[in-house]
Amino acid sequence: MRFSILLALLSCTVRGQDAPAENVSDRFWLSGQANFITQGHTTFDSPYSGPNSLAPDAQIVTSRVITLYTGIRLTNTTDFFLDIEETGGNGIGQALGVAGFPNLDVVRNPTLSHAPYFARLMFHQMIPLSSETVEAERGPLQLASVVPVRRIDIRFGKMSTVDWFDVNSVGSDSHLQFMNWAIDNSGAYDYAADTRGYTYGVVLEYNDRNWAFRFGEMLMPKIANGIHLDADIARARAENYELEIRRQLLSKRLTVVRPLAFVNHANMGSYREAIDAYLAGEDSIPNIIATREQGRTKYGFGLNVEQEFTGTLRGFARFGWDNGRTESFAYTEVDQTLSEGLDLRGNAWHRQDDKFGVAFVSDGISRDHQEYLRLGGVGFLLGDGNLNYGRENIIETYYNVKLWHGVYASFDVERVWNPGYNRDRGPVFVGAVRLHLEGALFQSGR
Repeated sequence: MRFSILLALLSCTVRGQDAPAENVSDRFWLSGQANFITQGHTTFDSPYSGPNSLAPDAQIVTSRVITLYTGIRLTNTTDFFLDIEETGGNGIGQALGVAGFPNLDVVRNPTLSHAPYFARLMFHQMIPLSSETVEAERGPLQLASVVPVRRIDIRFGKMSTVDWFDVNSVGSDSHLQFMNWAIDNSGAYDYAADTRGYTYGVVLEYNDRNWAFRFGEMLMPKIANGIHLDADIARARAENYELEIRRQLLSKRLTVVRPLAFVNHANMGSYREAIDAYLAGEDSIPNIIATREQGRTKYGFGLNVEQEFTGTLRGFARFGWDNGRTESFAYTEVDQTLSEGLDLRGNAWHRQDDKFGVAFVSDGISRDHQEYLRLGGVGFLLGDGNLNYGRENIIETYYNVKLWHGVYASFDVERVWNPGYNRDRGPVFVGAVRLHLEGALFQSGR
């Protein structure tokens, strides 16, 4: 199945890339992408390892994500999307031992089937609130080429929470930009998702000329990093709130600021209760699974900023925090994060379709989370059996080359200090090469 999807994708790349917009109807969308990442790390210092440690011996692995995107405009204001995806391969260390893991494409449960699955199954209803319109960039999640300046967008079905929340044009795309999942998203944003990164929910969004506000109600997984979602929203759900402000401030260049808040309700464990049970002799090691209780909450905040500096240079920054008392449940084991980065198009060296990027992220965890890991507890990503705590600091740089229409290659380097927040281990040098293929075939409905 995945080979037929890839062949169809390559066909789309050849026939549909760079189609003139004026000759295309916006009624249908059909496109595909394939992302292959070969990544490895060198041997690093490790006086000890635990059940969820990154293995200190050098290794090289390859991951893949293949996606077929389809969409249709049922009416001028109603869209339907159905995306089919297939993933495979592995991440370094089976995606364990690093909170800011170096490859966002990796699915963290290697026992999942590699059969294709529905990634998105989503309706979009637009409610126009003005006769004035603006041009919109068409894509797999946006079919209309012209939209009202003021409108309400309602989306419901299967989707990714970060299709709509915490999006950043400089650092959100693991296929053409950074690969690290604490750089492409806020690590402290424990957003609702199953193991593959998707959930069911509804997103309500009000858009105006210079600002927008969105709210999302999503299903949470039944267990931490689980593939099955809890459909009982009375006991398990995630509320997401984001304001987006768009202004031309610095030398009349675009500035976008996005404050974010979220509240998760789920069957979560407590780090403090797990520690207390261990100290009381009830458990041989702290066991957060034994403390899980339905209806517990985790809440957090974030700030996401992007800035144009010139026609070819852009920057971004993120800050994120969550309360860190209940277990990391859906995304990664981060309770505080601060990141910043830049990307630069290659116009200066006559490669306008190439891009260079560099970013830095510093992640931390709460005191209860630190103590839990120090005493030998494990989360769904981390657990060295001990912990000499230090913030996990990562720098990443990439160079993305456009080889041909729809064909890109990237070279990526990451350096991880204190992997898993452990000063006793690392630093780790991670290198990668990425091949990205994409293509779009537009069909006229007129």
